[in-house]
Amino acid sequence: MTYYSGFVAAVPAANKQAYIEHARQAWPMFERAGAIRMVENWGEDVPHGKQTDFYRATDAKDGEVPLFSWIEWPDRATADAAWARMEDEMRDSPMPEMPFDGMRMFWGGFSPVFDSDEG
Repeated sequence: MTYYSGFVAAVPAANKQAYIEHARQAWPMFERAGAIRMVENWGEDVPHGKQTDFYRATDAKDGEVPLFSWIEWPDRATADAAWARMEDEMRDSPMPEMPFDGMRMFWGGFSPVFDSDEG
């Protein structure tokens, strides 16, 4: 069954193009690892909530925009193996410079419970 890795981050608005390039450069690695597709979404209509919201969840600073992204995998086993392999490959390498504060990014793995394409 399809499986998704989801991510939320806050990216400085001035780094939008750098983030897009960062995603483009990362895609081949995920594709080689078995990912079906990767979707990056730039916040445009993201309201501030009264109790919680994307801004609070990422501790967004002034001038930062919420980002919501996901990677689609054929199944959880493929995703788990890919993340383990990529972590192992990057263990002795310095983390590439990111156009956002990765310490405030959060992520998780998700199994679909409803898909409109499946009826």
